Amino acid sequence: MNVVTDMNALFEAFLKSMKGSSWKEEPQRFEIDILSELTKLSNELETGKYKTSPGSEFILNERGHIRYIHGGRIRDRVVRHALCDESLTPGISRYLIHNNGASQKGKGISFARKRLERDLHNYYLENRTNIGYIAFIDFSKFYDNIRHDKVMELFGGKVDAFSADLLRKILKQFEVDVSYMTNEEFADCMDRKYDAIKYRQMAGAGRPNSEVKMMAKSVDIGDQVSQIIGVSYPTRIDNYATIVRGIGRYGRYMDDIYIIHRDKEYLKETLEGIKKEAAGLGIFINAKKTRICRIDRPFRYLQVRYFVTESGKVVKRISPESLTRERRRLKAYKRLLDKGRMQYTDIEQAYKSWMGNYYRIMSKKQVSSMKKLFWELFGTEPRWK
Repeated sequence: MNVVTDMNALFEAFLKSMKGSSWKEEPQRFEIDILSELTKLSNELETGKYKTSPGSEFILNERGHIRYIHGGRIRDRVVRHALCDESLTPGISRYLIHNNGASQKGKGISFARKRLERDLHNYYLENRTNIGYIAFIDFSKFYDNIRHDKVMELFGGKVDAFSADLLRKILKQFEVDVSYMTNEEFADCMDRKYDAIKYRQMAGAGRPNSEVKMMAKSVDIGDQVSQIIGVSYPTRIDNYATIVRGIGRYGRYMDDIYIIHRDKEYLKETLEGIKKEAAGLGIFINAKKTRICRIDRPFRYLQVRYFVTESGKVVKRISPESLTRERRRLKAYKRLLDKGRMQYTDIEQAYKSWMGNYYRIMSKKQVSSMKKLFWELFGTEPRWK
């Protein structure tokens, strides 16, 4: 039996898939059905009869950016959890650099920020100056342009044959129907930037002929398999920067990269090399968000503003935009609460989570202002313990 199809692994995956739901309120009612379904799922996987089911799709407006999020059925989420936890993540983890901070156990956005702060400190200690440069790289339509053949190359040899075959089946579900394209357009679609938002507008244009054309790139945002793919897909770029170019101060959080160096020209040369590596992977550098800044002047990374003083102190400040967004979010929560569409407990939890993430880099005035707004809106203070 493969580790992915093991009942213990599937049950653990089921618990993770159902995290936050109310199924545990009546455990006896669900116990038999759960074991029966997991046994059936295990047999389907073992015999090769398992097929992914069509899921649902919803639109998420994140800071003005429209994203299409795919939601799979519970049984498919269980399989993906098991595949990632038992095979994909253990198989690829040893090849990831330490400063790769997204979607891994013990890591996250706080880890990524701390690694940047540490790299800034170490740069000062090494060079005894706060004069230096930091380059930022961002990819345009990152998830949309992840090529399935490159994903299989990346995981090939790092996972067993069963897991590789299951991954191939999941990627098949992610393929995009581009039958609206002419034969000439389809011939080079893998080399052109794909935009899922624009695709929704073009998909209804009809087919020039009856031939079905499927483009083997793009992964669904929100899918766990997509997350581990996103974490590992630019590994070739990480290795180029840290090994080939010898960059010691480098970090990546999914598709957000920073590089610190004393020589601006060296950074420019490194950026050109990274563009070539990205082209080899089929992903595209976002020119508007790719820039080089001085570290002794304020710059922003992952919604936090930084700069290094002459004495080597790393100053951190919350981005004003983050404060504005949270204030607007709280007011929106109040409107939903008044309409009975949101519970106060959920609002308090979301607020405490946000404050826990940012209060250390907020001024006393900013903290006081946020507390005052919460009281004015909800007439109470959050209970922190």
